[in-house]
Amino acid sequence: QVQLVESGGGLVQPGGSLRLSCAASQNIFMFEFMGWFRQAPGLQRELVAIIARGGSIVYADSAKGRFTISRDSVENTMDLQMNSLRPEDTAVYYCRADLGTTYWGKGTLVTVSS
Repeated sequence: QVQLVESGGGLVQPGGSLRLSCAASQNIFMFEFMGWFRQAPGLQRELVAIIARGGSIVYADSAKGRFTISRDSVENTMDLQMNSLRPEDTAVYYCRADLGTTYWGKGTLVTVSS
């Protein structure tokens, strides 16, 4: 059973930065892909960024130029560096990993507000 645990969320002012991490119970390079999704109140969960096993990356238009997804082989985490945060980035951010089956973390709340 794969376990994913997100960390790094919190309250940040507009224009600020946060770094989210997703710790996996298995080698992150084993997954077909891993990704970050987010869900704001009243809205559907949406893609933020995904990274494939081979390293290919896809960003949502809203994340391009501001967010960077990466993998840390030492810590065995998938990270999301978020810069120039906006109030509309406020959401619960979820880590997802796929290996035949889809696995989700429980999420970490990011609030962008002055």
